[in-house]
Amino acid sequence: MVDKTIRVTQIRSPIRRPKDQRATLIGLGLNKINRSRDLPDTPSVRGMIDKVAHLVRVEEGS
Repeated sequence: MVDKTIRVTQIRSPIRRPKDQRATLIGLGLNKINRSRDLPDTPSVRGMIDKVAHLVRVEEGS
């Protein structure tokens, strides 16, 4: 159904960030700097990325 993906890479630490931002990173499957995940490009994933946009880098996929 969803064929578009985006690659999300954690580029900053969640130390000294609110707990909800840490939980959002874990929900995205990220917990260490430079770790990447290919995720479906859906509104819910985009919303999670917007919440932690200052901690991650997003690259458009296929």
